[in-house]
Amino acid sequence: MLGAVDSARVSPVFVGRGDESAALADALARAAAGGPQAVVVAGEAGVGKTRLLEEFLSAARAAGAVVAVGGCVEIGAEGLPFAPVSTVLRSLHRQLGEELTAAAAGQEGELARLLPELGETTREWHEEDGRARLFELTARLLESLSARRTLVLAVEDLHWADRSTRELLAYLFRSLDRARLVIAATYRSDDIHRRHPLRPFLAELDRLRTVRRIELPRLSRDEVRAQMAGIQGVEAPDHDLTEQVFERSEGNPFFVEELTVSGSACGISESLRDLLLVRVEALPETAQQVVRTAAEGGSTVEHALLAAVVRLPEDELIAALRDAVGANVLAPAQDGDGYRFRHALVREAVSEDLLPGERAALNRRYAEALEADPSLVRTDERAARLASHWYAARDVPRALPAALDAAVAARRRYAYAEQLRLLDRVLELWEDADAATRRALPSPRHAEVYPSCDGDDESLRHLDLLAETVTAAQLSGERKRALAVVRRALRTLDERREPLRAAWFWTQRSRLVQSTGQGDGREELARARELVRGLPPSPVHADVLAAAAGWGAVHEVGPETFSTARRAVELASVVGAGSIELHARLTLGNLRVFAGDVDAGLAEMAEVARCVVDRGEVGVMGRCHVNLSSALEGVGRSEQAVETAEEGLRVAHRFGLRDTRAWLQSNKAESLVALGRWEEADAALAAVRRLACSPRPRGSAALKSAHLALRRGDTDRAVRELAEAWRHHGTHDPQPQYTVPLARLELEVEAARGRPMEARRVLEEALDRGFPLAVERYAWPLLCSALAVEADVRGLPAAAPGREEVLERIREAARALPRLVPVWAAYGLLADAELLRARGDDDPDRWAEAVAAFEELPRPFRLALVRHRRAESLLDAGGDRDEAAELLAGAHGTAVRLGAAPLRASIEHLAGRARIPLRPPGGPRTGPRTPAGPAEAFGLTPRERDVLGLVAAGHSNRRIAEELFISPKTAGVHVSNILAKLGVSGRGEAAAMAHRLRLVEPDGPIRPAPAVAG
Repeated sequence: MLGAVDSARVSPVFVGRGDESAALADALARAAAGGPQAVVVAGEAGVGKTRLLEEFLSAARAAGAVVAVGGCVEIGAEGLPFAPVSTVLRSLHRQLGEELTAAAAGQEGELARLLPELGETTREWHEEDGRARLFELTARLLESLSARRTLVLAVEDLHWADRSTRELLAYLFRSLDRARLVIAATYRSDDIHRRHPLRPFLAELDRLRTVRRIELPRLSRDEVRAQMAGIQGVEAPDHDLTEQVFERSEGNPFFVEELTVSGSACGISESLRDLLLVRVEALPETAQQVVRTAAEGGSTVEHALLAAVVRLPEDELIAALRDAVGANVLAPAQDGDGYRFRHALVREAVSEDLLPGERAALNRRYAEALEADPSLVRTDERAARLASHWYAARDVPRALPAALDAAVAARRRYAYAEQLRLLDRVLELWEDADAATRRALPSPRHAEVYPSCDGDDESLRHLDLLAETVTAAQLSGERKRALAVVRRALRTLDERREPLRAAWFWTQRSRLVQSTGQGDGREELARARELVRGLPPSPVHADVLAAAAGWGAVHEVGPETFSTARRAVELASVVGAGSIELHARLTLGNLRVFAGDVDAGLAEMAEVARCVVDRGEVGVMGRCHVNLSSALEGVGRSEQAVETAEEGLRVAHRFGLRDTRAWLQSNKAESLVALGRWEEADAALAAVRRLACSPRPRGSAALKSAHLALRRGDTDRAVRELAEAWRHHGTHDPQPQYTVPLARLELEVEAARGRPMEARRVLEEALDRGFPLAVERYAWPLLCSALAVEADVRGLPAAAPGREEVLERIREAARALPRLVPVWAAYGLLADAELLRARGDDDPDRWAEAVAAFEELPRPFRLALVRHRRAESLLDAGGDRDEAAELLAGAHGTAVRLGAAPLRASIEHLAGRARIPLRPPGGPRTGPRTPAGPAEAFGLTPRERDVLGLVAAGHSNRRIAEELFISPKTAGVHVSNILAKLGVSGRGEAAAMAHRLRLVEPDGPIRPAPAVAG
């Protein structure tokens, strides 16, 4: 091995970077105090990221920290999974020895996927489960090791990082709460184009408080002068050369160094590529040969591997390497086991300078060397590097199995994005391979469901590859890619010959068209069920039934859905498909809840959740707490729903389930809204938008935000949120759990905009679709809101046609809905009272029943609303004014606390007109107060209010003129002013708003302006 070398040509002075060094030092100090820190250093190629990092690491070592460095490896498009993490852990293992082994005790077999030195990998977890567990164990290992000292982990060249590395780093940044740890990373900012995969990773980091970004600028003219002085060993460099170097380098430190050296030796080259090759071309021919060979070995190449490929006597190789290192073209690797290019730009220039045949020949020699002696590289890197070299050598018969081996290795390390890219390469090479090569290819499949090929049938082998690609694409979040592969497979397979394979692909297609918003998946599942009918029990059959039960639970719940779920549980148990059984049990528990067996169903779901966490079944974990918290909210147990959602958030955070966290925050927000904790709900909804990876949680957040906006009186925002909710939920998969609450929201928005006929249209469309079992939680509020709208526009001539028919349809729909739990029963009583109000037969006793029912529930906004209605009914009937005052005071206090502006205004308007002073419940009267009515709030003059009253009665301008003894022209001017002040486009909308908000004095008993239904 080569020892220390002369580095005189590297700038001996560290120029500038005072602020950046201070930021890194501050991170080190914070970490030493127990707060984990992450610093990401960005800058263009050559700006000095590595030098800054090296200076920081030296300071950290001097302060007593344990330092470990890993670099992302560029070996082709497929990447090298977890390369920098493995290197960092290997360095820690060398430095800490038995302490690291003790910290990993009991988990060595799983951590060996990242650090093979810990031993053989053991248990094969389900794909999603194993990945999450690996991430968690890595975090716990680092926490344990940092308990006694500060750890500084450096990761260079993030722009080359594989997706699995990025996801593991993101998990560490999110999940490490108490650790004496600094993670410092660098990336080349000029390589980060608009579609670069690092962009979303960086965006996520920007939202984490423990991560800071440092952008390295170029050097100033004075700093360039100082750098040149250090390189040349003079007090002040030549002025003209300094100006020339500064102008050509534009302050880039690497180019300053190269230009300074070339300017003092052989003149400044004209092109960047020539500049980068100046030092290489100045080397002896043997050293140039070694450098060209090293360029195809990757960003770092081991000494033994380079020796095997370059095929020089050891003395000549050492001499050539000494020349290359002395000229600062190569540098010893961090671990002392090989060499790296001092700068990646130089390696790129050398590689690009090779002839195509020369590059292919070098890669062939690398591949042959690795096959002859696998020990030349580390075990965890061997498969990926061999695949890369055979591919670059353009040797299909060897590249195909090598790429498949690398894909299998990536899967075993839970590096699904890298596995997918490798499988794409396998499928590409498959097209060029001969029949013998294809038949000799082993099956990649190992999952518990899909039946892999054990024979030598070429077509089945290809289906195995497609199935594995589908799974990898789904696990890496590439659902559209997975769907494209499924379609390709279904076009090629013979369903009569391979019914289980066909059923598996049809089931995947059903799930994928739903998740990508391209369909509801019904026909696909029906086809899968037909294919497995009559076949012996199998995991595929169990999976099909579980998927069918899950589909029915969110589309068309009925007796068949229950029986399908039970059969799925039984069949999965028989064939030993554990994850499928848990999925089916969760579905069955959910179905039991909404069939009325509430306690038993919730107990079943809670048991599945406990089992899932104990086993680490991440594939089911994404559903269990989400479904359980939703079911609890659906039956009115909002406090328990919040607790369950928070427990699920802790679990999802621990296992790195980001989209699950988004769903749980959405469920938590719904329960917080019900509980009257609206500000907390706002925070939860903001978290949904920050975390969501798929459209539906975003749509759910928009829907809940719209409801809050309506309750606060912000109709414009509610309209925007409604549009966003529809956009995210789409039209291809109309699940009642989305369409019914969206219909309610749209109805309430139309009512708030003074468009009752549009609100009625929305209701009728919802009634036409019907309310299947398990949507009671959404159907009851929709019917109550619809009845409130119809009651508010009673007497409006434009609303009279068809009104009785609509009310009868609502009554029939309400009769069909169950009232099995207290919250549904309370809504039923509310609907009964609203129906009487809508028909002009308002009954204070019915409102008293609704008030009593909601007083037993944690629904403060709804309780305030029914108290308001009860007070209104009492006043209309000439009932107990003291009770009405007490009811209004309680409702008003709730509306003020919540910030429910429309409800507050309505209560204040009713109290003012009834001359009832508002006071705290049970407290002293605060004196008379007559708040301004809604008409004054719109700026309507007394004459305009008179005109509006006649418009609301359906009069023409001529009739208004006759009634008020004014000219028709003057009446028209008043009408135009009224329309402008109300912000409506026509007389019909003005009339609807006048009736809805009571902007004019009605004939008969006192009626306040209505509130938005909650």
